[in-house]
Amino acid sequence: MSRCLPLTPDSGDVLLSARDVNMRFGGITAVSDLSLSLPRGCIAGIIGPNGAGKTTLFNVLSGFYTPQEGEVVFDGRSIKNLPPSEICALGMARTFQNIRLSQQMTVLENITVGCHVRRQCPWWLAPLGLPVFYREEAAIVEKSRQLAERVQLSAYLNDQAGSLPYGAQRRLEIARALATEPRLLLLDEPAAGMNPQESLELMHFIGHIRDEFDLTILLIEHDMKVVMGVCQYIWVMEYGALIAEGLPADVRSNPVVIRAYLGEDASCEHV
Repeated sequence: MSRCLPLTPDSGDVLLSARDVNMRFGGITAVSDLSLSLPRGCIAGIIGPNGAGKTTLFNVLSGFYTPQEGEVVFDGRSIKNLPPSEICALGMARTFQNIRLSQQMTVLENITVGCHVRRQCPWWLAPLGLPVFYREEAAIVEKSRQLAERVQLSAYLNDQAGSLPYGAQRRLEIARALATEPRLLLLDEPAAGMNPQESLELMHFIGHIRDEFDLTILLIEHDMKVVMGVCQYIWVMEYGALIAEGLPADVRSNPVVIRAYLGEDASCEHV
C-alpha cells in the first residue's frame, strides 16, 4: 500500500474533509473545532480513548448528526444538511459499532437491502407486475450473490444472519455497505468482539476490499494491532479534539498519544 500523506482540504485529491466542526449536546462538546482531510484511495484511522468523540464524528460525517458549526465536504460538495440516505446515494456507506443486521433475514436478503440504494424502478411498480421491475429485481439478486462470493460469504448465502459466526456477521455488515456501491466506506470498530485470529483476517480483508472495490476507507478502532497493521494515516482524538495525527509509526511514539491512552508514566510499547 502506498503512503497516505496529510493533505489540505483544498487539495484535489481529498475525497472527504471536515472543516472546523463543532458538535454539542446541551452543555457537552462532543467534537471541538475538528478539521481533517481524507485522501482518495487511503485507508486511514481515528483512534482515541473511550468517550473521545470518535463515533460522534462518524455520525457527523455520515449525516446522522448536523454539527452546530463547521462544514463537511464529500468529493467537493457540502453534505452538512443532507440526510444519511442522500449521503449514501452520493457514495458514502458505513457500518456501526454494534452490528445492525436484519437477524432473521438471510445473508442474501441482507445484501440485497444494500443494493436497493441503486435501484431504478420505484417500489410501487411491484404490485403492477411489470416485467421491468422483476428484471431489475433479478439483477439485484444476482449482484448480491456475486458480492457474497467476493467477500467469502457464499457458503452462508441462505443462512439467517443471526446464525452466522461473529466474524462472518461483521463481514456481512460490510458486504451490505459495499452493495450500495460506495466510494468511501466508514467502519466503526470493525474488530470489536473479535478474537486475535479474526482480527488478523479482518486486516487482510480491509486491504483486500480497498483494492478490489477501489475504495477509500476511514475506520474507528481500539485494536491497535489492526490500526497499526492496516492504516496508512491516523488521527488521534481526546475529549472531542484532535491531539495528534500522522503516519502509524509517528503516532505510536508520540508522547501526547501515550499520555492520552495510558497516563504520564506509560510506555509506548502498549500503544
